[in-house]
Amino acid sequence: MEKKLIRYSMQIAMLNQLLARKMISEKEHALVKSKLMQDYKIVSDITA
Repeated sequence: MEKKLIRYSMQIAMLNQLLARKMISEKEHALVKSKLMQDYKIVSDITA
């Protein structure tokens, strides 16, 4: 489980960098983040 959480965190960090660099839109960010949360079975986002 810990490895999954680390992989999820790394993917979210990369996703946030894409958004910060305006390489993706807010809508794209939200869609990908939602999909990642489903894939990794993350039920809550305490960073929001």
